[in-house]
Amino acid sequence: MVTHSTSEIAPATEAVPDSEGSPKLLLGEERVILHPIGWKTFEQLLAEVGESRSTRFHYWRERLEIMSPLAPHEGSNRFLESLIVAVAEEWNLNLRQLGSWTMRRPDLQVGAEPDSCYYIQNEPLVRHKEEIDLASDPPPDLVVEIDITNPSQRRFPIYAQLGVPEIWQYNGRTLQYFQRQGDTYCPVVESLSFPGLPASILQEFLEKRLILGEIPALRQFREWARQQIR
Repeated sequence: MVTHSTSEIAPATEAVPDSEGSPKLLLGEERVILHPIGWKTFEQLLAEVGESRSTRFHYWRERLEIMSPLAPHEGSNRFLESLIVAVAEEWNLNLRQLGSWTMRRPDLQVGAEPDSCYYIQNEPLVRHKEEIDLASDPPPDLVVEIDITNPSQRRFPIYAQLGVPEIWQYNGRTLQYFQRQGDTYCPVVESLSFPGLPASILQEFLEKRLILGEIPALRQFREWARQQIR
């Protein structure tokens, strides 16, 4: 039973000028937060809404966050995904992409739907599995969170409980790497999943796509990745 709910559309964190030069708030996501929500209600809701949706659900301590991504959010998410696939191909790394897969542990009563998630180091352990059970299988090696409107650190405890070793967070301006240390995440310079790939390079090409276009920017990024091998 839902006894109280709050609707939240937080102010954007970045102002961009409109055609007349006036600052305009950039909204990347819309959010609704419901509390308290029981675990069974959360599972029933997942079953009813199905997987053909754009919203992302995060559940922790009877708090359900429903996020609806807008164009700035999804544009960044999709292009960052293209960069990850490109560098994996150029560096001959295998990976498994699971997108916004619903990661949940009923025994811990936690659930999350990241913007993107990837198996890299542990890819061989889940390669043959259509169904992955986080109670017995390893969690994704990398989770990507795009948060242009609100910081996503409030969701970090969920990923810590799920055992995710690394999170990349992009706020529309800055890309930051985080590594799990116990029950929390600490910012780091080096990525566990892609050593030798600076966050500043990904950030640079996320910006270049808006100037050059996505295909030319991706082509330049592939050339940069090849040069690192040489």
